[in-house]
Amino acid sequence: MFTPLHRTRSRGFTLIELLVVIAIIAILIGLLLPAVQKVREAAARMSCSNNLKQLGIACHSYHDTNGTLPPAYYVGRGIGINDENNIGPTWTVLILPYIEQDNLSRPYQTSISNYQAYSNTNPSAGGSNDQGWRAIRGATIKTYRCPSESNVDVLGNRNIGGWARGNYGANQGPSDPGTAANGGTPYGGPNGYAGGGVMCINWGAGLNRIEDGSSNTIMINHLRAGPAANDMRGTWAFGLPGCATTANHAVGDAYGPNDTGCCSDDLSGCNDRPDIAMGCWNGGWGQGEARSAHTGQVLAAMGDGSVRGFRNGISQATWYIINSRNDGQNWSVN
Repeated sequence: MFTPLHRTRSRGFTLIELLVVIAIIAILIGLLLPAVQKVREAAARMSCSNNLKQLGIACHSYHDTNGTLPPAYYVGRGIGINDENNIGPTWTVLILPYIEQDNLSRPYQTSISNYQAYSNTNPSAGGSNDQGWRAIRGATIKTYRCPSESNVDVLGNRNIGGWARGNYGANQGPSDPGTAANGGTPYGGPNGYAGGGVMCINWGAGLNRIEDGSSNTIMINHLRAGPAANDMRGTWAFGLPGCATTANHAVGDAYGPNDTGCCSDDLSGCNDRPDIAMGCWNGGWGQGEARSAHTGQVLAAMGDGSVRGFRNGISQATWYIINSRNDGQNWSVN
């Protein structure tokens, strides 16, 4: 007797089952992405902290050779301290040999030395307004770049243009950079305390001149790069506040790290972007706040070379004290 064969058919996914699987995968991806982003940010923050550590060591090596920390930037005799066409080399130029970039700086050493002598107030020091060192301005230097910075590849176009970005600024003090020049002491802030800087115009402190203690005073602050070519913030060889230095950054409308107010920084040509915590008054001069892309904080190298994080929202008064070398006050943060 003939018995018919029975075929078994494999049953595919129904539409509902397929949609359930897709939904489960979407939920898993949604749970995984924040964890991946946190790991990525933690790695970037560690790399940035290492950069600051290297820069702190380089500044100390400069100190060992020269007896002081490097000046924030040089300004020659008779030149205005905000004359962007004629100001001299920055601390970041001066420490290049100490971060294994001497091959980059060596061709410009004569120009740097000429301008260093010209910044001496004594005419017999000689020197000249030698701007040949500016040829170095477009160099991309990994140690000067924070991996979390989104605008780091946008070259600054003011003056002669072609200024490469960086994310670390010498601390000229929390108050007026003009008064802090040559080692002067401005007074200001919420309590009228002394607000001397660590690295100022034509002057770098000896470690014994950080009166509040090198471990208690910021030496190098984190900076953001300007969001457009005309915005020179975060240009490593351009010495003005907000560019390669911080200054006046705990007074007036500069409220603290990553403040979100408008007009907070003061710099000609900048873009006022409080929506991304980069407020700036175009046309002003002399104010540059510490800023970073790290979530909720900025990193800073202290005078002893250690690296610390400072949260957004720290009080302006405390931020002033942390950035002043000689206020005589104690501070503590969570």
